[in-house]
Amino acid sequence: MKEFTERHHAYIAAVFYKLLTEKFGKRGEQAFVLATQRYGEQRGSRMAQRAIRDGKPLDFANYKAYGEWVNTQSIIEEMGGNQSEDITYAPDYTFKVTVCPWARQFADMDMKECGALYCTHIDRSIARGFNPYLVYEVPQNMNDREYCIQALRGANFEEGKIPGSSPENRKEFDYHCAHIYYTFSDTVIAIFGEDGEDIAQEVYDEFSKTYGSRMAWVLAEYGDEDFNYIG
Repeated sequence: MKEFTERHHAYIAAVFYKLLTEKFGKRGEQAFVLATQRYGEQRGSRMAQRAIRDGKPLDFANYKAYGEWVNTQSIIEEMGGNQSEDITYAPDYTFKVTVCPWARQFADMDMKECGALYCTHIDRSIARGFNPYLVYEVPQNMNDREYCIQALRGANFEEGKIPGSSPENRKEFDYHCAHIYYTFSDTVIAIFGEDGEDIAQEVYDEFSKTYGSRMAWVLAEYGDEDFNYIG
């Protein structure tokens, strides 16, 4: 079995988008946005739960410290991982992203419109789930522009001291891929009923055909996982 990576994660989102918009048009796009927001808020909430457990304030420093992922080794070897350049540090921390495996996967699937929509909402939703009073803005993303710009308003970081996520707070990408699959599935089934069930099953089948039954089986093993809470 190959390593689950950021590309698998983007693939799942892209296939949901494709099937939803083909069948439901604008309503499908709205369901995709809602699923993205819900998924991001769940991630942010888990981060907040760990921070509160550890007695840490829900500020941007701990938003970074309690992040749940770093680039996989496969993506580092393929494209050097995510690559970014800092622009400002205080009062706002702003940076531009010039290389991103999610954007690369969306482009390779000819799904840049999906990537633009996903990336417009995902980081803002994670921040909202972590602390709804934080302001995280994404004025542009590289699915339809040359590079992403992201802004953490009022972060007040020091140059050279940008917090990084701690290993004990991270989850592997099999977990992240299962999380996005099941949260998107639950959302589209809640909205569209049997049609949503058919879409969720088709995404699973497409994933199995593309990446193999063993990797699909790993997703299935997370079927009873509660992604709202830390274990």
